[in-house]
Amino acid sequence: MKRLIVVGLDGQDPDLTDRFMREGKLPNFKRLAEQGCYHRLRTTFPSVSPVAWSSFSTGTHPARHNIFDFLDRDRRTYLPILSSTRIGRVEKTLKLGRYRIPLQSPELRLLRKSKPFWSILGEHNIWSTILRVPITFPPDKFYGAQLSAMSVPDLLGTQGTFLLFTTRPSGDGFKEGGKRVILKRDGDHIETAIEGPENELAAGKPALQVPLRIYLDRANRRAHLSVDGRRISLQRGQLSEWVTLTFRAAPGVKVRGICRMMVTEMGEHFSLYVSPLNLDPERPAMPISHPSYYAVYLAKKLGRYATLGLAEDTWALNEGVIDDGTFLQLTYDIDRERESMFFAALEKLRLGALVCVFDATDRIQHMFWRYLEDGHPAARELTDAEHRDAIERLYVHNDALVGRVMEQMRDGDLLMVLSDHGFNSFRRGVNLNSWLQQQGYLTLKGGSDGSSEWLRDVDWSKTQAYALGLTGLFMNLKGREAEGAVEPGEVAGRVKAAIIEGLSGLVDEETGETGIREVFDTSSLYTGPYLENAPDMLVGYNAGYRVSWDCATGVVSGPVFEDNTRPWSGDHCIDPRLVPGVLFCNRAIDRDDPALIDIAPTALQQFGINPPGYMDGKPLFTEDSDETTA
Repeated sequence: MKRLIVVGLDGQDPDLTDRFMREGKLPNFKRLAEQGCYHRLRTTFPSVSPVAWSSFSTGTHPARHNIFDFLDRDRRTYLPILSSTRIGRVEKTLKLGRYRIPLQSPELRLLRKSKPFWSILGEHNIWSTILRVPITFPPDKFYGAQLSAMSVPDLLGTQGTFLLFTTRPSGDGFKEGGKRVILKRDGDHIETAIEGPENELAAGKPALQVPLRIYLDRANRRAHLSVDGRRISLQRGQLSEWVTLTFRAAPGVKVRGICRMMVTEMGEHFSLYVSPLNLDPERPAMPISHPSYYAVYLAKKLGRYATLGLAEDTWALNEGVIDDGTFLQLTYDIDRERESMFFAALEKLRLGALVCVFDATDRIQHMFWRYLEDGHPAARELTDAEHRDAIERLYVHNDALVGRVMEQMRDGDLLMVLSDHGFNSFRRGVNLNSWLQQQGYLTLKGGSDGSSEWLRDVDWSKTQAYALGLTGLFMNLKGREAEGAVEPGEVAGRVKAAIIEGLSGLVDEETGETGIREVFDTSSLYTGPYLENAPDMLVGYNAGYRVSWDCATGVVSGPVFEDNTRPWSGDHCIDPRLVPGVLFCNRAIDRDDPALIDIAPTALQQFGINPPGYMDGKPLFTEDSDETTA
């Protein structure tokens, strides 16, 4: 085989794919299926993107690659930590006047274990280009090129914090992902500043700032912005191009970010949306590519692009800061950036592998599923029919992408188009911690009402179990958690069994539906060296249900079941058996029930490399199968 091309469409759902193919709206997907094959693709337990793409990369189950969710818990504090990357602070500094000079580099470590298939290909001198595959930050070092994706932070070190500058009086803070900056007007003039990262060189670590001056041109209904030596003129609802911001920490020391801006309100009040501050790909403050100059090369060749791991600003839409149309524009702009990278790499590839993951399918289904269901709690106030077919248009867009890729295939190429999981509705949320409290497994501190985030109201000395993340339940074990209350072994086993029995088949009394299909003991799901890092139980929610927003942020109070009224109305963090992905291939595979973990060993086999014994997946082709491709 000469080239392996893998197009990842994060979250493309087989039921919707089947429906749109039947309706004749996906001719290229249909043609690819007829040329080779189309199957549902078994996903991982749990069906969460960082877990699934790590299994795709390594060919292993989670207990062998160590990624079990977006978040893990710090066993010392019970607070959430990022599951995939450890970013440390500089401890050793030298004080020179008002500056502190770092004497070491901060720790930056990828927590995914096992070895991705492109590293193994590289050991056999086979080149790979890996574009935006999740859980590749910091980037792998191998014979090839890579641009990192999920877990790449913004310039503030968060997973994406937008800003809203507004003259409106301060209201309630944003629940997720944003910061409100109150503006003071002097007639039609406003002076403020965009805050960047902490100045690690200065005592007290004050936030770095870039001044922002705004003039409101009422006659022409425009806002004129002056920032970092650049003038930008925007009408209401008009998105800027990428704006470069330079934050100066000390003489000769600066860090650059990029953002996009949009005036969301211009009348009695003025409001300006500023997207999360992405690392500038021309001068990234952290390693986001391998080799390090690859990110710079792409920016010079194709223009600046989003670098944030979760670049599509779902939180700004959830909080009502931007509208549906703006979110779609931002998402498709990022998708076009990705397409440019992909086709540039495809044109250059002579021998080896090219893998690119496109995220729009996941993000748009998360935010627009409410338009598919008239009875969805998040759809009750929808009056705008303009975006009712947003998901259908997305699938048609993906079909056109597949058609363009097929046109570039050569004799001997193997093309796979796949998704890591499918999708479903998210109508009702389940607060597992509320249930645990009601059943006596979790106890609050005296005088606490459970409304504090991140389980801060919990009395750990009297708590046996708790929920954290999107699908996990943890036992509060003595000797493992800092304030463990349950003896490991037989006692913990009895408590775990009782929780599994109590939650499996849990009925939502308001709707009469089963909210949780089954709770799984992870010790029976996995084997591997990192099993001890897994949640003790995984919750398999029924279709239409997911962990509630309160539970996901460690709030214990409130009902066990509640409506989800946010734009984030579709999800896949449910029983994985309900949300398989898709697999299209230009050759018929020799398996009837392919799984995501089979892709890595298949990639190795196609280049004549025996998959290592630790891989859980199996090749999808027999060695003597026909390798001819159209």
